[in-house]
Amino acid sequence: MNRDLSQVRQDFLKMKLDEGQFIQHPVIHVKEWLNEAIKNNIQEPTAATLATVSEQNRPSSRVILIKHIDELSGFWFFTNYLSRKGKQLELNHFGSLNFFWPQLERQIRIEGKVEKLSPEQSDVYFNSRPKDSKISAIISEQSQFIKSRKILENKFQSLKSSNKTLIRPQHWGGYSLIPDMIEFWQGRAGRLHDRIVFEQNGNNWNKTRLAP
Repeated sequence: MNRDLSQVRQDFLKMKLDEGQFIQHPVIHVKEWLNEAIKNNIQEPTAATLATVSEQNRPSSRVILIKHIDELSGFWFFTNYLSRKGKQLELNHFGSLNFFWPQLERQIRIEGKVEKLSPEQSDVYFNSRPKDSKISAIISEQSQFIKSRKILENKFQSLKSSNKTLIRPQHWGGYSLIPDMIEFWQGRAGRLHDRIVFEQNGNNWNKTRLAP
């Protein structure tokens, strides 16, 4: 069916934001919103869209899972360093994240510099993963062309049935996005949404309201 997409809309009526709700470090408030998403049983609450930029200045985005957040080391995620996003981050060390929790009518935009985690930090997370996830990280040449899924499945089963110790491959590990901008967005009625943005200024953060 051809639908008139201009008529697909939903109003937002659940909550509102004011500047007085944000009195701590903005990353602390990100963690508060994430905990609310978890408590509300939002599917994949730690999922965020990561955007990077290629050598040709073409943006690229994909959904990743955030595995750690704190005020000093930022937002951690793990991937194949030779993947498309890994290669782009090698050339351009800046990226952005976007959390969206539609059931709460909320989103958070985050921008900043992306740095590799240490091998030791990557080892700790890799060793905490389920066995199947470890195998997938080892055998998958992420973002590379393959002739068929069967190739992956054969590699997977071969390694799973072996007695080899599963060690983190050097091409796989963690990154951290260190934020310098964080925007909190709350949907409101009539598209008059609330937007509170924090921008880093030295060791401090400036807080302002943006028009929707």
